[in-house]
Amino acid sequence: MKKLALAFSLCAIAIANPVFSAASAATPCEDALKDLRAAEALAALSAADKTKVSDLEAKGVERCNAADDKRADDFFAQAMKIMGK
Repeated sequence: MKKLALAFSLCAIAIANPVFSAASAATPCEDALKDLRAAEALAALSAADKTKVSDLEAKGVERCNAADDKRADDFFAQAMKIMGK
């Protein structure tokens, strides 16, 4: 009985793991960059905020080009937060 319960538990974990991994995957950085640029075009920012957003965008593009979508998305999210999005 214990072996059957263990086998069932292992199967459930094996099935659920890819589902959770897919849900936590980073957004493609190209999509996040497109959203950032669209929001930036409509935002009324101070000079200081505009500089911060531009710096974060540049860092995000650098990480995106290095295929580091997670870090790129983090930079883009920080820029969106400055813009109030």
